[in-house]
Amino acid sequence: MRKIPQAELEELRRALEVEKEDLEEELASHGRIQNETGDWQGASIGFEGEGSDPNDVADQIEELATNVPLVEELEERHRDVSDALEKMDEGTYGICEVSNEPIPLERLKANPAARTTIEHADA
Repeated sequence: MRKIPQAELEELRRALEVEKEDLEEELASHGRIQNETGDWQGASIGFEGEGSDPNDVADQIEELATNVPLVEELEERHRDVSDALEKMDEGTYGICEVSNEPIPLERLKANPAARTTIEHADA
């Protein structure tokens, strides 16, 4: 099994940590965290409900319809980044989840949270 050089591993860790912080900021601007599960949910800021101006409510519903799929996509990427950081801590980082073969360093540099080799990317 190939071992990633320490300098490269530290660079990849820094990239993942920065991306994780950025994702958390973006998630917070489009949704809210569910305390009991730790999952994120799309949100419309300032939704007032009954008694609100119908145009404002329509705008807020449209914002919510946009935010929900965006938050789901951001949350999936956040999970991939968090998993990659955990794998670094466990010493299993850079191993394809399908073939158990090393993921090429070039792929990890392009996508530090990659779970698989290119050949298994759709698996």
